[in-house]
Amino acid sequence: MASPRSMSLMQHASILSFALVLAVGAASAQVVPSHEPSGSPVVDPSSSTAVSESSSIATMPLADDANVDGGALPAAPSPSGSSNGAAQEGGGSYHHHSLFSHMTFEAGGGFNAPTSDSSPYITWGGNINVGAGYRINPRVSVLAEYQFIDDKLPGALIAETGATGGNAHIWSFTLDPVVDLAPKRTNDVYVTGGGGFYRKVTNFTDPEPAEYCTYFYCGIAYQNTVVGHFSSNQGGWNVGGGFTRRLGGMYGDGTMKLFAEVRYLEVNTPAEVSTPNGLGTTTVGADTKLIPVTFGVRW
Repeated sequence: MASPRSMSLMQHASILSFALVLAVGAASAQVVPSHEPSGSPVVDPSSSTAVSESSSIATMPLADDANVDGGALPAAPSPSGSSNGAAQEGGGSYHHHSLFSHMTFEAGGGFNAPTSDSSPYITWGGNINVGAGYRINPRVSVLAEYQFIDDKLPGALIAETGATGGNAHIWSFTLDPVVDLAPKRTNDVYVTGGGGFYRKVTNFTDPEPAEYCTYFYCGIAYQNTVVGHFSSNQGGWNVGGGFTRRLGGMYGDGTMKLFAEVRYLEVNTPAEVSTPNGLGTTTVGADTKLIPVTFGVRW
């Protein structure tokens, strides 16, 4: 059985331990947060006056940027994140134009006239022209163009074969730079030219009977049918210029333009002496020289 002395020692030890725990807990609760200025008074837990001062300090309102619950400052924003966000929102110097923004397109049509050299072998007709390309800068563009020309043949040339009609068709794929002389103005003048692949087909036609049908009956009608032809594939070139009128935009800064242009076209066709498909012998001189006039839109 434990003696009264030993019991008293155990009780005192328990009381001292409990008091120590309470003192440590109270001191922990009254510690000033780490962000307080270095000039704050040092609290001495053994002094009642210091305890009173500590209590008054603890009840003082914290700084506006302090966290009331934990006494910790909010996380500082990341400088790199802010700069990236600004760059993403405003674009600034990091913005790059896409490849499509440099693309340019055109479509148009018009008529053709032969030069005096080619007039014995080809006459007037029409043309269709489409193109797409890349705008290197506001002044210079490069276009890949497709053109189809449909011209008639002179009566004397047709008569040599014994046919009653005829035409000349020219298809071409060319690469053509375009240089605008006043690209920032509403009204602009440009020069252009280029070359590439040309195919020319000369056809001779006769009216032939052909069957046609409607919802109610079928019958026979005559239509011009190709009864003889000859063709050639070769290179060619063109040069010319035109006038544009800018459309749209409050300050005349739209990207769509109407254009009218004239070019000189020379196709290096060979001289031809032929009896197309058993028709009479006909002779066509070398080179086909035309002056196409085209109206259209470019954007």
